[in-house]
Amino acid sequence: MMANTITSTALLTSEQWWGLLADTILLIHVAFVLFIMLGLLLVWTGAAFRWSMVRHRLFRHLHLGAMGFVLFETVIGMVCPLTEWEAALRERAGQETYGSDTFMQYWLQRILYWDLSAAGFIILYATVFSAMVLTYFLIPPYPKRART
Repeated sequence: MMANTITSTALLTSEQWWGLLADTILLIHVAFVLFIMLGLLLVWTGAAFRWSMVRHRLFRHLHLGAMGFVLFETVIGMVCPLTEWEAALRERAGQETYGSDTFMQYWLQRILYWDLSAAGFIILYATVFSAMVLTYFLIPPYPKRART
């Protein structure tokens, strides 16, 4: 039998690879937003059911830091790095930044990109961050363990 040979035609074009990378960044962005929003809900629910995992220090610090970063970048007028990277990759892929008709882009971009003013986003993010800080003190993480 003759061995299968790889033809010179790639499985994906260069533009398709850039589009795939842009979709990957979009998924990471959605995961980041879900970590912030569902993380807060998880802490409240976990406290009610006495789940010890919601008091894990690393989780709580990463959670609070993530929202703090989002609020900070919004207050100073910085565009989210994930948004910039996705847009640059879509440009390299020859895609419209926010006009693509792919299923994933259509739904995920509607979850992420709301039509609010800068002040509206600052108010929204400051409210969520305030709720997270209040939660941090009402449902504090476990204290750091002393090493023996």
